Amino acid sequence: MGCLAAVWGTTGCGADGNDYNPPGANARVGPVLIRYAHIAEPPDGPWGTGDDAPLYVWLFNQGQHTDKLLGAETTVARSVDIVTADGAVQGPVALPTGKLVELEKGRAHLLLRDLRQQIRGGDYVWITLRFERAGEIALQVHSQIPTYVDDDATDAPGLTSPSPE
Repeated sequence: MGCLAAVWGTTGCGADGNDYNPPGANARVGPVLIRYAHIAEPPDGPWGTGDDAPLYVWLFNQGQHTDKLLGAETTVARSVDIVTADGAVQGPVALPTGKLVELEKGRAHLLLRDLRQQIRGGDYVWITLRFERAGEIALQVHSQIPTYVDDDATDAPGLTSPSPE
């Protein structure tokens, strides 16, 4: 049995151990798969009114033609921009057919500008994504619950030093 693109289209088939069901909002609009859409949670507490909060998402275009993510909207922020890794406004993101585009930390991503309300880890907000060919879709996006790390821990996020036995 072949892989179902809606389930494994961005990560491969299950036979080789690559199964992965990422957390966050998952959806489809036309031929564009939306995976792992979530608002990053800062390590020191919730996003406050007036803050800018990054929104990360993976996009996979299964269509016959290149599409573009044109932008996004939400009622919880003044605006949503597509920005580069350093926060400069970038504009639309090309979605070539058959290629995973990861909008995430350290890369281009979406940025909710000037939040109108506090957003805590675990909260959900409505975001509308707009695509050139596929159209638009509104989805509830989860604000990621932070993983706190002990200062004496290893370098890996989410890991703490083993406790003495």
